[in-house]
Amino acid sequence: MSAASDAARVARLVAGLKRLYPDADCELRHGSSLELLVATILSAQCTDQRVNTVTPGLFARYKTTRDYASADIAEVEALVHSTGFFRNKAKAIIGLSRALLDRHGGEVPDSMDDLVKLPGVGRKTANVLLSVWFHEPAIPVDTHVVRLVSRLGLTKETDPVGIEFALRKILPESEWSFVATALIWHGRRVCFARNPSCDACALRRDCPFPKRL
Repeated sequence: MSAASDAARVARLVAGLKRLYPDADCELRHGSSLELLVATILSAQCTDQRVNTVTPGLFARYKTTRDYASADIAEVEALVHSTGFFRNKAKAIIGLSRALLDRHGGEVPDSMDDLVKLPGVGRKTANVLLSVWFHEPAIPVDTHVVRLVSRLGLTKETDPVGIEFALRKILPESEWSFVATALIWHGRRVCFARNPSCDACALRRDCPFPKRL
């Protein structure tokens, strides 16, 4: 397939995602950059729906970076227990809060370099903050994005960082954040890990995956 054909297919996929999910946005409930950072940490290996049942109590108990930094770890563990890996998550939340106080005056930084230096924060979490809160072009790559870019034939990369940079090359920068979020929505609603609803998929025309079923 030619480069022009590939580019045209990508453009059709982006247009299809816009028709399907014009209002695609982060589904983690939050009211500040700190709340979004904490919620994203909790979302690792956990559904956003589950996180959203946990965060109201957590956010009511801890309102500032200083609150988290001085929190009793056992109490945080109890509050986030149902999200899984609760010990690591509680440790990361307290650790990153202390780092925010020490390095950034308690504020969440708006750069990739600063974000990934915080305990428990990798590129995916940093990209969520950059995209959702700071409205910067960014591509958060979660398990849905990994699955869908493979099925859609957008890249042969399998590593999240490789996928991120591969998508940067084929998507206009203005579409980075939207496409990443829309792919997550499509993965949750249609392109399931098991038994994807290919027959009902509006992207089927430009997706090579159904041919393998």
